Amino acid sequence: MAAAANPLLRPGAALRSAARSVLRGRLLRAAAVLLLVAGGAGGWWVSSARSSSGPHGRVAFATGVDGGVYDRYGVLLQQYLGGHMPGLKVQLDNSEGSLDNLERLVSHQDDFAVATADAVASFGSPDKPGLRAIARLYDDYMQLVVPADSPVHSVADLRGLRVGVGQAKSGVNLVTRRLLEAAGLNPDRDVRPSPVSVVQAADELQRDRLDAFFWSGGLPTAALSDLSERTPIRIVPMGDLSDPLHQLAGPGMDAYRAATIPADAYPDVEPERTAVPTVAVPNLLVTRADVDPALVEALTRAVIDSRDDIGRQVHAAQLVDLRTAVYTDPLPLHEGARRYYQSVKP
Repeated sequence: MAAAANPLLRPGAALRSAARSVLRGRLLRAAAVLLLVAGGAGGWWVSSARSSSGPHGRVAFATGVDGGVYDRYGVLLQQYLGGHMPGLKVQLDNSEGSLDNLERLVSHQDDFAVATADAVASFGSPDKPGLRAIARLYDDYMQLVVPADSPVHSVADLRGLRVGVGQAKSGVNLVTRRLLEAAGLNPDRDVRPSPVSVVQAADELQRDRLDAFFWSGGLPTAALSDLSERTPIRIVPMGDLSDPLHQLAGPGMDAYRAATIPADAYPDVEPERTAVPTVAVPNLLVTRADVDPALVEALTRAVIDSRDDIGRQVHAAQLVDLRTAVYTDPLPLHEGARRYYQSVKP
C-alpha cells in the first residue's frame, strides 16, 4: 500500500517512505546506465552457466589487417560460432596487428584478440598483468618478398632499398626491425622503411614502388598467393638469422625459432618447389582476466572443435592442436580455458 494512502503512517513516516522510493528508483536507473556503458565499452554476455543454450550477448574480436591470416581466421571462427552458439554475436574488428590488438584488449575495446608471443612479451602497458591466454594457435612465418629478378638474396642486401616494414603497431614491424638488426642493419637509417599493410605492400611491389617487403603470417597468406599469380616474386631465405636474433637484447627473443616454409606453400612463387628457411613465432589467442570464465571455456572448446572446419580454408588453422594449445608462454591461461583443458584431459 502506498504511503499516502496508509492512515497508520504519520506524516513524517510517509515522507521518509516516499524518499526511500525515490532513492530506490534513482539507484535502479544508475545501475541500468552502468550496464549500458559496460556493454558499449567492450561487450556484454550472459554466462553459459545461466543459460542452457550457451553464451548469449555480444563480444568483440580484434583480428588484423585486411587480407591477412588473422582476418581470415576471425571470419571463419565467427561463422563457426554463429552455427554452434547462435546466441553469441561476435563483432570482428580489423587492426594493425598484434600490438594494436593488445592495446584494444586492455582498453576494453575488444574482448578477444590474436597476438604473437614476441609482441605479448614486448607489450609495455601497465595493464599487461590483466591479460590471459586462451590457446596457442599456429605459428607465423617471416616472409621477405622481392621481385623474382631482384638482386636481394639476404636481409643484408636490403641496404638503401625501399622496404615495407609493416604498420607501426603490428607484429610484423616488431620482428622486422629485429631481423634487420640481426643482419647488421639499422632499421631507421640503412633502409627506406614504408609502414604499410601486406595488401598495400603487395600492390606497391607490383607497381615498382617498393623493392621488398616483410610479412609475418600463417601459411599460405592469401595476399602473397594473389600477388604471385599477378607478378613473378621470390621469398628470400632468413634461416641464418635465427641465432643472431636470440643474441639481441629485448623481451620475447626466445619466442623465435628456426623454421622452413614448405615448397608447396606458394606454388607460383619462383623458384617452384623450393623450401625456404626462415624464422617463426607462435600466435596466441588472448583475452582479459575479467572476462567471464564460462564464456572463455565455451570459446576455447569452439576453437579446438573448429580446427578441421576452419583448416579446410585456412591451412594454418590445421596446426591448432589440443596437445600444444596449453603452451601459452609468456601469458598464463585464463581460468575458463584451464577448465576446458582439464575437462578433456585423458
